[in-house]
Amino acid sequence: MTFHEDDWLPISALQHYLFCNRRAALIHTEGLWAENRFTSEGTLVHRRADDPRQNESRRQKRTMRGIALCSHTHGLTGKADVIEFLETPSGSMTATIIEYKRGHPKSRFDAPYRTQLCAQALCVEDMLGCEIPRGFLYFAKANKRVEVPIDETLRQQTLATIAALHELIRSGRTPPPIYKSRKCKACSLIGLCLPTAPRPRKTASKFVDSLIEETPIDE
Repeated sequence: MTFHEDDWLPISALQHYLFCNRRAALIHTEGLWAENRFTSEGTLVHRRADDPRQNESRRQKRTMRGIALCSHTHGLTGKADVIEFLETPSGSMTATIIEYKRGHPKSRFDAPYRTQLCAQALCVEDMLGCEIPRGFLYFAKANKRVEVPIDETLRQQTLATIAALHELIRSGRTPPPIYKSRKCKACSLIGLCLPTAPRPRKTASKFVDSLIEETPIDE
């Protein structure tokens, strides 16, 4: 199966989906967005990491930044913060992806980051026809790299998430809110999502449709 370009989804949407499927729908179906301190700090970290002016080559190693990615196979598009290409003694090339994050490594919270990294690896493999066995998460505040094996378990989890994300966006529905105090308070969309409201929020299109249905038509 291959996806038409019109159906490609951002790789970053996988992280949104795993954080909260309602957040993913609000952003990628309804087109809503809001910033908070966490998203702003993340944007600054990525902006510095993605600067192609910092590309460099040293002997057998070449470091490329802000590389556009896509995959017809998985219906994804996005950007890799950093890819390190290393020439092996046999003359072949290996690629290692490094995804930048703002905070500190926390293994129980980093699953969405690992999925995002694996999705980037799937895109690079689709584009270059190579195999990427590992990548790294770089946490800016801790100034620390964490190795992530791109093993079969992570690949299958990532493929399942990609399929679920495509199905959610294809359905055009926004899941109802489920309030989780710590997670919701950290979300930049809390003021648009209204997770503590007594009724689920309607999409704008459904709200307009309801007004039309209730408006008498002059004959």
